[in-house]
Amino acid sequence: MDSSKATPFQLFLMAGFGIFAVIGLLFFSGVLGGSSSAKDIGPIHVWGTLDERAMTTVIRTLAENDDTLRQVTYEQKDARTYDYDLANALASGAGPDLFMLTQDQVFSQQAKIVTVPFDSLPEQTFQSMFIDESQLFLTPTGVLAIPLVVDPLVLYWNKDMLAAQGYAAAPKYWEEVFKMAEKLTVRDDAGTVQKSTIAFGSFDNVRHAKEILSALVMQAGGEITGRDVQGRVVSQLSAKTAAAVQPGDSAVRFFTTFADPSKNIYSWNRSMPDSLLAFTSGDLALYIGTASELPLIKAQNPNLNFAIAQLPQIQVAKRSVSFGRLYGLAIPKAARNPTAAFTIAKKLATAEATTQLATAWGLASSRRDVLAKPVDGADEIFRLDAIISRGFLDPDAAKTDQVFRAMINDVTSGSLKLSDAVQRADKEISNLLGL
Repeated sequence: MDSSKATPFQLFLMAGFGIFAVIGLLFFSGVLGGSSSAKDIGPIHVWGTLDERAMTTVIRTLAENDDTLRQVTYEQKDARTYDYDLANALASGAGPDLFMLTQDQVFSQQAKIVTVPFDSLPEQTFQSMFIDESQLFLTPTGVLAIPLVVDPLVLYWNKDMLAAQGYAAAPKYWEEVFKMAEKLTVRDDAGTVQKSTIAFGSFDNVRHAKEILSALVMQAGGEITGRDVQGRVVSQLSAKTAAAVQPGDSAVRFFTTFADPSKNIYSWNRSMPDSLLAFTSGDLALYIGTASELPLIKAQNPNLNFAIAQLPQIQVAKRSVSFGRLYGLAIPKAARNPTAAFTIAKKLATAEATTQLATAWGLASSRRDVLAKPVDGADEIFRLDAIISRGFLDPDAAKTDQVFRAMINDVTSGSLKLSDAVQRADKEISNLLGL
């Protein structure tokens, strides 16, 4: 509109909208509303899928020195029905003031979330404060969630199985696994695998198969999804690198090679038990699992002689990558007090808070300053893999599971050529993205 030709009424409206925009920005910036006292904040209810007892304990501990946290409550929800329960609660006006968001929910939940403008939390500050994977919580205009903790993929390895063949340490590179598979895998006279080196090659009985494949693609220099020049989220699974390499093909080829009975490294097939069960039973040498699974592994077999190492990498790769499940706090558009919710989210994302939360949940902080400090034991491995954690904007986690499953099954069954299977998966992800 040409302001020189606007009527007094139109100028009044334009000024009014400008004032409202400034007020909204000041709310998030904390300029309005005075100091952040407990009275200013009021009750804040948080939803999430991580352990409630641990979160409540940390909040109570932090509240001893910060009164604004005394009215913060946390409710653990069933991960299987989380999205459905959240949608219903927000629609009915009974939803939380903050809710836990993971990197694979960003695309599907974005319409329900308040975007915190960069004027309130500058993009440069955000990127310097949190790990690279946290950029999945950013939009061109602001921040969708404040990162808290990350659950990275790590390598669990059976010390006895490796020692029996002269290996004193876990493999650092995937290239080493080829040689290990020839020595560690035990097959009977009929060729049936009795003890396996690594659970690669099938989907349904390999825990975190999609995450493992995603890590392999990204280690090879590719991505699962990304943004095009117009800012749209697009599938990149079958894309080529500048060197004309197809990371998607390379990753799937490596993963499925271990399920080929004609190969010397044959180590796994779809008839074998769940990969975690195989590891805790002492029949699997190398298990790719999450940091959060450590207590479960110990509980399932207290006598298992195992250790933890970083996720193996491609020896000649330009970057080191692990896959991480990133947790952050998002403000729903239906929040009763978004300003107070933003204040609490920032408080729960401090170095002290994320350190305590990471310890309580057995995860790693998402903050760079916390991860810069070496720690002991398993936490050191979690720290190192958290630093290199990556993820992707997943259009629908359940449906992309089906896409990856079909891709692997098509390759191992011979139904499709490997490149055709990857291209079909790429197209199906594009369809899920609405392209």
